[in-house]
Parts: sequence; C-alpha cells; structure tokens
Amino acid sequence: MAAEMGWTSVILNWMAIAFILVVGLVIFLLVAFYFIDRFQNEHAIRHNYPVIGRFRYLLEYLGKFLRQYLFAPDQDEWPFNRAQRSWVYRAAKNLSTVESFGSTRNINHSGKLLFTNCAFPLLDKDMVSSPPMVIGENCKNPYRAESFFNISGMSYGALSKPAVTALSHGAKLACCWLNTGEGGISQYHLSGGCDLVAQIGTAKYGYRDKNGNLSNEKLREAAAHEQVRMFEIKLSQGAKPGKGGILPAAKVTEEIAIIRGIDQGEDSISPNRHPEIKDNASLLLMVHQIREVTCKPVGIKFVMGDHEWIAELCETMIEMGNDYIPDFITLDGGEGGTGSAPVSLMDDVGLPLAESLPIVVDALKYYGLRDRVRVIASGKLINPTMVAWALAMGADFINSARGFMFSLGCIQAMQCHKDTCPTGVTTHNPRLQSGLNPQLKSHRVANYHNNLVKEVASIAHSCGVSEPRQFSRHHVRKVQTVGRSKSMAELFPDIEETHPHKFFKGIKINHQ
Repeated sequence: MAAEMGWTSVILNWMAIAFILVVGLVIFLLVAFYFIDRFQNEHAIRHNYPVIGRFRYLLEYLGKFLRQYLFAPDQDEWPFNRAQRSWVYRAAKNLSTVESFGSTRNINHSGKLLFTNCAFPLLDKDMVSSPPMVIGENCKNPYRAESFFNISGMSYGALSKPAVTALSHGAKLACCWLNTGEGGISQYHLSGGCDLVAQIGTAKYGYRDKNGNLSNEKLREAAAHEQVRMFEIKLSQGAKPGKGGILPAAKVTEEIAIIRGIDQGEDSISPNRHPEIKDNASLLLMVHQIREVTCKPVGIKFVMGDHEWIAELCETMIEMGNDYIPDFITLDGGEGGTGSAPVSLMDDVGLPLAESLPIVVDALKYYGLRDRVRVIASGKLINPTMVAWALAMGADFINSARGFMFSLGCIQAMQCHKDTCPTGVTTHNPRLQSGLNPQLKSHRVANYHNNLVKEVASIAHSCGVSEPRQFSRHHVRKVQTVGRSKSMAELFPDIEETHPHKFFKGIKINHQ
C-alpha cells in the first residue's frame, strides 16, 4: 500500500511539473509572440493587436475549409465580398491568383457579366500593352497618362500620413496617377514623386482665399508643382451625391487644418455644391478659369442623376465653344465611395455606373465631343472583370479608391469615420498608424496595380484583341432574369447604330 501511494505521489509530482512546464512554455510563447508581433511592421493587424491579431490569419486560412458548413459563401458579403478582397490581397502581395476546382460564382445569376472569348485568341507574340493616352490635347500643358488604371480621390485627412505616403510611392512605381481628394495637396501626396490630379471640392480646401472663395494665387501655387498634372472640379461623389465631404472633428489635426485652411478640431463639412456654380454655363466658366490660370488640363467629377442633364451639358459645351469644354469627365457610380455619408444617400441616391457610363459615353459621341473629352470611370471597380467591363463600355481610364485601400491592408472594418481603423489606413492615432509601413505597402500598391492590368490584358487577349482599350460592347454579355445572356451591344447600342440614341428621345437636340 505504501509503495502504491509512493508511485501515485511520484506520478502526481511529475504531472504537476509537466503542467508547470506547459503553462510556462505557453506564457513564454505568448510573450515571444507579443514582442515578435509588436516589433514587426509587415502586418498592421499583428502590430497593433499582438498575439490576438494572429487569430485573424488563422481563421481566414481555416475559413475556406469550414465555410461550406458554417459561414456564408465567398460571394455573399457587402460592400465587397470575401472573394473580391482575397483577390486584391493576393495581387498586392504578388502571390498567385490561380484557384482550383472551378468558379465559386453562379454564372447563371441575373446581372453576371460574361466575356465572349475568341475561338482563336492572340498568341503571346501578338500581345501589346495599352499605350499612353493624352488628356487635354488643346491645353498648353497636356498630360500624357501612362496607365488606364489609377488611384481615385482620397484626401489626406480621410487617410493617414503613412497611407497617403505609401500610395504616392506606389503610384510612382506603377506609373499611374494619384488623385489628391478634396483636402488639398499635402507633402505626403508629393513625397513619392508620382503624377497628381489635384481635386477641387465644393469647399475649395487648399485653393481658397480667407473668405472661402476660389483663389487664383493658390491655383498657381498648386500648378507650380511639376507633379500636378491635372485639376478636377468635384461636383459630387458616389458615397453621397448632393452632399459635400465630411471629415469628423477627431480627424481635423493641426496639420490638416493648415492645409485645408480651416479651424482645428471642428467638423470639416463641405457645402452641397460650389456656391458659384448654379448651372452648366457657370460650371464651364470655372473650367475655363482654372485652365487659363494653371495652363493644365481641367475636368469635372460627378455622379449622374437625371438622364437629360448630360445632354443639356453637352449642348452648353457646344454653345460656349472649345475653350470651355472640360478635358475629361470623371463619372462616379452611385455605388461608389470611401467617404463617410448618411445611409440614405449612400444606399439610395445616384445612378449606378452600369447605367450611367454608357449614357455619358454615348452623349459625348452624339454631340461630337468624344474625341475631345476623356472619360474616367469609378465606382467599385477593384477587380479585373469590372475594369475590363468599364473599358468595354467606353471608358478611357479607370479610377479605384477602395481597391488600393485593400492593397494597403484595409480589412473592411467599417471604421473609416471613427478614427479607429485597426490597420492604420484611415486613422490619425499614432499607435494604430505605426503598424502601416509605407515602404512595404508602396510595393503592394504597385503589385496590385500591375497584376490587375496584367489580368485585364489576359481577358482582352482571350477575346481576341491585342490590348484592353480595344474592347467593345460586343465583347461583354450580361445574364438576364431568364438565365440567358444578352450582349451589352444590344442592351446599350452604340450611338452610330441607333440615331438618335434611345436615352435622348424627346430631348431638344440642337446639334446636327
């Protein structure tokens, strides 16, 4: 009996020692992982949330195995589903975007886009890159844009210092432009040496005098930067058509207040529209003024509402003459927008890009303005399919904001307006910003751009055209409610094929 108790005591002692060793090992590993995570700067989530952040990557990996039992499909998430985000993450990290076992998309679903592959696709030796395109040929300093895929307007203020810095350097590596957003030009936009599109919002931040009016002096100062290649007058944006920009007081730092010319610590809310622009004529007068002062191409950005307005705008362009015609139009879809906005405007105001893009392109064709005015499309265009679709519908260039945010590490936490972004992309909290390494992320920005352009080219070659700008509406079909597809050329006939265009029936047409 004594012997048995002795052995029991020995076993219990060894079990206690083993337990202590296991607990000690766990504590040691947790401490080690904490310091490893805290002092690395490749993954913002792990840096900002040591140890705990590792579970995100574990669950993301296990999700593809467990999803068929426990979670929603890859395609059932908004505003961007898991499949879309995953593609951007892989492209940004220069990882393979190849998948196996077939598509996770329902190709019979109403609205699905299908590209018409050619029976005899192009050989590699016949493929070419999309050549540069000139914007503002009649301007004193036209812009020769290298890439059809570029970074949409995101201001310093809405985005953090390291995020804007990474975008600037990444745009330089990718040879694409970076739109400054309506918050003015900051040193972080200029830091990478990339081409910039200076956006002028309704509050004229960065371009206003002490009374808030557009300042020719500030315009000349901006145009003096060689990197500033174009100016964009923003009428509206996809997140909130009919409402100006919103930057909460928590994000209006001293530096941002100085750049914008506003008071620190107060909500930065832009007017619903430019006070001096009350009609098409006054809009075109501002286009002319800015072009004369800066000697650089000038365009307008808007979300389309009334079909008839674009026809009336084109008529006014013709009446006022060539000097008043904008060099480009940036068309945002009602589904677009990184900006914070009231839900009613975000969800229910503004036409989607799928409807408005062909209308704008065809209106410019009808009035003989298409060769004069370049068309830039934006609005949830983050993957190769949607970019290829926009080019096929007639866009010259594509802008993306949220796609490039994902390339920076954004996880769609929906915290953009709260200054609590866990990845450091949209916060001015130094602790959270410290996880975003601009040098590393700039390469991911360029990787995302380059891999997307490459895959759009692959779609083009499959369709039998040598480069993406040769897409036409005949190359895309859209699945209807009955399960069969129709050509986009049938749904939106080219203006040459239907004269007058169906969207302008009943509108007074002066141009012949």
